[in-house]
Amino acid sequence: MSRYRGPRFKKIRRLGALPGLTSKSPKVGNDLRNQSRSVKKSQYRIRLEEKQKLRFHYGMTERQLLKYVRIAGKSKGSTGQVLLQLLEMRLDNILFRLVNGHIVDIPSYCCKPRDIITTKDEQKSKALIQNYLDSSSHEELPKHLTLHSSQYKGLVNQIIDSKWVGLKINELLVVEYYSRQT
Repeated sequence: MSRYRGPRFKKIRRLGALPGLTSKSPKVGNDLRNQSRSVKKSQYRIRLEEKQKLRFHYGMTERQLLKYVRIAGKSKGSTGQVLLQLLEMRLDNILFRLVNGHIVDIPSYCCKPRDIITTKDEQKSKALIQNYLDSSSHEELPKHLTLHSSQYKGLVNQIIDSKWVGLKINELLVVEYYSRQT
């Protein structure tokens, strides 16, 4: 998972709210010049912006995203929905390090239903999780995940449905953007 280190608010102003990029919101007021000027966006720009939303939300490089688009294109079903399922089922989007008794430290590991995700039996790991649970506002957990906070354990119930993804995106535009390269 690559981490974007550039100007985050600039990306948010251009692409809209991206929960994976930052939890802060930009100040409103200085952006009046962009609102007053109505420029017609080209079809290419619309597709590019949708692709960039996906990239920045999931913290991926261009090459990684292209790989997932190719995999989604080869599988059965709607390519856009399969793409979102693949991205959401990555380990770095679900939880931490240990899956079904096998140590996994690859963030792009694709989790499957009935995977149990726990931490190492270290005080440092458990303290980190406890700090996160105490400080975060408990948002509703997606339906495909179950969290047992007392045992520091999570469970993947099923493959995620595209309706549950918290990102407002048209995945078909991303597929169309990459259709030239595949």
